[in-house]
Amino acid sequence: MLPRAGDVLHVTRTASVQFLKPIMFRVIRVHDWPTYDGWVWLDGYELNASGDAVNRRSIYVQAAGLRQLQSAPVNRPHTVRQRRPVSRTPVRVG
Repeated sequence: MLPRAGDVLHVTRTASVQFLKPIMFRVIRVHDWPTYDGWVWLDGYELNASGDAVNRRSIYVQAAGLRQLQSAPVNRPHTVRQRRPVSRTPVRVG
C-alpha cells in the first residue's frame, strides 16, 4: 500500500524498528526520492489520541508495514459555472 496525502496511518515496528512505541501519522506528502525497494519517505504530522497534530515529522518506513486507519477524502471534480456578464455604466465623478 502506497499512502496518499491525507491518509491517517498507524505506524508500528513492522514499518520500521524506530517505532517501538506506535504512532498515528497523517500524510502530507510521499516523496519520490530513490530508496531501497519497498521503503518510502513520508512527510506529515504525528497525531495524539484525539487526532490532533502534535509534531511535524519526516519518516522513512516500509510501505508494507503501514496500516491505514483513515483514507484521504476523495477529490470532487471541479465544476465550472458560467459567469454573468457585468453591466458597465458610466460613473459621474466630481
